[in-house]
Amino acid sequence: MTLYRAIFKWWGLSVRSTILIGVGLALALSACNKKAEGQTVAIVNGEEITAAELNAELTGANTPVGADKNAMRSRVLQAMIDRRLLAQQAKTDGVDKTPEFLNRQRKLTEDLLISMLAARQIDTAQLPSDQEIQKFEASRPQMFANREQWNLEQLRFQMPTDPAVKAKLDQSKTLDDIAAALTGAGITFVRQKNRLDTAIIPPSLYGQLATAAGTEPFIIPVGNIGVASIVVSREAAPITGEQAKSVAVATMRREQAAKLMQNRLKTVRQSAKIEYKQGFAPPTK
Repeated sequence: MTLYRAIFKWWGLSVRSTILIGVGLALALSACNKKAEGQTVAIVNGEEITAAELNAELTGANTPVGADKNAMRSRVLQAMIDRRLLAQQAKTDGVDKTPEFLNRQRKLTEDLLISMLAARQIDTAQLPSDQEIQKFEASRPQMFANREQWNLEQLRFQMPTDPAVKAKLDQSKTLDDIAAALTGAGITFVRQKNRLDTAIIPPSLYGQLATAAGTEPFIIPVGNIGVASIVVSREAAPITGEQAKSVAVATMRREQAAKLMQNRLKTVRQSAKIEYKQGFAPPTK
């Protein structure tokens, strides 16, 4: 028996254990010997920050025109280092082992994968023809030739559940009528001013709102919150020419990608094996 084996036998370690310890020591020494060179721009407690990571951060930093690029790069890198240090501290404190972290990490990962899959669909989608673009612009006048900015007066409130109160709101002809109905039902509300770009109004809703705009209030529920609005003034803000074409193409490709994603979801759902705990399955149609 060699002296090497005898020593480890005295410590109660097997030859396999000595190999694992040796590998661990080699990895630890390798981490200590890392240098900030080549594609590595910084090392934070043994963890590398690469040029690719830094460039990705810079791309999303919206650098002002004419800004000192070196100074901006330095600020962004320091922010990345601070973030890495705090993340390392969170791991030291065991945050990454908590159920809450694991659940949120899973959701963030799924959201990132889905957004990248959608981006891939957009990148591979066929560009629309000029005729298709013109047809699209004509079908969305609120986004292009007839685009407007609406100045609104609004009431924000908790949506009532009483059918009688809902009926009074539907019959209201002014914001004051709505305010009176809410007050009578004991529902508090907040008055506010806002601006609405007609480009974001869904086509299915635009015709109805455009007809009512400036004459009667309209109520849009957002979850359990209701927002009653009346248009007090309208400002023309048309988009035409190449700008309109660019917006149309981007919108068409997003909608095309969304449709492709829905079709893919339908396909994978049909082939997926999904098992539910009793009481959690969706109702049968």
